[in-house]
Amino acid sequence: MKRIWIDREKCLGCKSCELQCAIERDSVSKTLLGAIQETPKPIARVGVCGSTGKSFPLQCRQCQDASCIRACPAGAMQRDEDTEAIFLDQAKCRGCWMCVMSCPFGVIVPSDAYKVAVKCDACIHMEEPACVNACPTGALSQGDGADFQKILLKKRGRLALFALQNGGAHKVSLEFVGEDDKL
Repeated sequence: MKRIWIDREKCLGCKSCELQCAIERDSVSKTLLGAIQETPKPIARVGVCGSTGKSFPLQCRQCQDASCIRACPAGAMQRDEDTEAIFLDQAKCRGCWMCVMSCPFGVIVPSDAYKVAVKCDACIHMEEPACVNACPTGALSQGDGADFQKILLKKRGRLALFALQNGGAHKVSLEFVGEDDKL
């Protein structure tokens, strides 16, 4: 399954992902100027949390054991068989907000204007998610588990190189002061 991966170190908090998501997924005009003038206003399915320099784009994590699917009494919250992404069938949604209450990440939001829930479905109808396409720094990327492992290996390699350049690996150590300090 392809997922959206986030590199917090690259996120500027510019909210380009939010804007593009709202425009692409919820706007009638599909333009920024048109979306600003629409009523009701388009709703983004990704939200940037935190202040500049410490921000984090947050969208549906596409949980394997999705509590939102279990909580939905109408069967509106479903998993796509091909992509394994969780999506909302708005025609079935009753607006009970059980999925909103059950989501541990708080990424499903109620749309009062349409009386349905709104959530990220990783843009399963598109080649690349709108948020990934809009990110100017590359903080968001899309890929499967193997792609993510490559990213992790690169990061670990840079960290190891930094440690070697700053006195060698033998000087890098972790100390645990108490039970609360464990990683």
